[in-house]
Amino acid sequence: TAIRALLLCLCLGLPAGGQPFLRLRPSPSDNLPVKDIVEHPDPEYDPKEQDLDERTLRKKLGSHFDPGFMAVAVPVPANASGAAAAAGRGRAALPAELRRLELGPPRGPRLRLGKKARRKVLQWLWAHTHCPVFYAWKDLGVRFWPRYIKEGNCLAEKSCSLPEGMFCKPVKSVTKTFLRWHCQGWSSQKYCTWIPVQYPLISECKCSC
Repeated sequence: TAIRALLLCLCLGLPAGGQPFLRLRPSPSDNLPVKDIVEHPDPEYDPKEQDLDERTLRKKLGSHFDPGFMAVAVPVPANASGAAAAAGRGRAALPAELRRLELGPPRGPRLRLGKKARRKVLQWLWAHTHCPVFYAWKDLGVRFWPRYIKEGNCLAEKSCSLPEGMFCKPVKSVTKTFLRWHCQGWSSQKYCTWIPVQYPLISECKCSC
């Protein structure tokens, strides 16, 4: 019946039309970065000015506040561009396994190179196969505090393998705790407060199938 359908909507946190407007927290997923949360468009569900006192919220978040990955005000861009991050691949320190790499065909003689030439070849390989994490600031909206998060992405515009076919993909993640403005109830009867939620972030990318 219509009454039972309405009660179900209320229990699920849906409007009477049956369309979901928000999720309380980011959903755990193997597919990072986290997709944007669809918020209820009604500003009545936004925190008011008195709910955004920075001193109070910092105290509530406590030791979870990480200035390296979260910001209260609009931050300076973390990376200029994906191209700039890709250009930095060659400047990154060569890993030990690459420094020990024997150059040459699998069943053939070793390729004999001078020290300088060998380093250039290895740097070229590293520049084409290294998978750095590209960071960019993301605005989570007024219903998160702090509202800005430095989110990691894996650069996947080009293949990272020779021959081509493999791409940079997330292999590790970390979680950061934020405050989420959460409302229960409807109109004048609703109760809203800040609650802690965990937000997963890519921390390492790797060249893989």
